[in-house]
This record gives sequence, C-alpha cells and structure tokens, in this order.
Amino acid sequence: MEKKKYTVAGTDIEEVKRLNAESGPSYNEINEMLTQRIEERKKQSSSNQTK
Repeated sequence: MEKKKYTVAGTDIEEVKRLNAESGPSYNEINEMLTQRIEERKKQSSSNQTK
C-alpha cells in the first residue's frame, strides 16, 4: 500500500485531487466553453447579416 502524501500544512494531496475531479468543470474550462459559444454566435450573426 502506498504511503499518503501530505502538504506541509497537513492536507492530503490525493484527497484534494479526488474532490477536485468530482467538483465539475474548472474556471478555465467554463471560460473556454463560453468563449467558444460567443465565437459561434458571432459567426452566426455575421452570416445572417450578409443574407
């Protein structure tokens, strides 16, 4: 069995990684998704205006 890794403050590193994985998308992932949607809407909007 592997020995648990802790930070200097006593935080269980693997537990934090596990909880982060279960918590959903990160700030950067949400930001990226929103940026993609905005770009898609800009393209749609510009193509609708040229018709």
